[in-house]
Amino acid sequence: MTERIIESPEQLELWIRFLRSRPLPITVSTVDGRDRTKDQNALQWLWATEVAHQLGDRGPDEVQREWKLRHGVPILREDSADFRAIYDQTLKPLPYELKVEVMRFVPVTSEMKVRQMVRYLDAIERECASMGLCLTDPDPEFAKYLARYRQAERKAA
Repeated sequence: MTERIIESPEQLELWIRFLRSRPLPITVSTVDGRDRTKDQNALQWLWATEVAHQLGDRGPDEVQREWKLRHGVPILREDSADFRAIYDQTLKPLPYELKVEVMRFVPVTSEMKVRQMVRYLDAIERECASMGLCLTDPDPEFAKYLARYRQAERKAA
């Protein structure tokens, strides 16, 4: 399977040229956006480590699982009818503590696109601020990158 992230008209033209070179029939599908970035994932884990240290009652992995459940699941449920149907049928009825444990095995943030991950990180940042927890600010260039996606999200809404 060939997969490409297309970010410019020039890349789109190359992709079209590639498709034209393929023997027919072929199956083509598209997905809007791009997968979350490694920097976004690293920031999430940095924050989980910081919060775990400040709270002192759980490890970063448990903090991250709680965030996946409280912030990530609602984003994926809102954006994906398939995810919503599966989650609502299998996991929603479970008690909170068991849901947190199950998040160890349920892909949530790894399924997110960049814009979804921006929403997720923003929700975490708001929650931590309301609790008086300190989080490291992302480096200025990465913060600009996140801001561009926030702005695009507002325009799309």
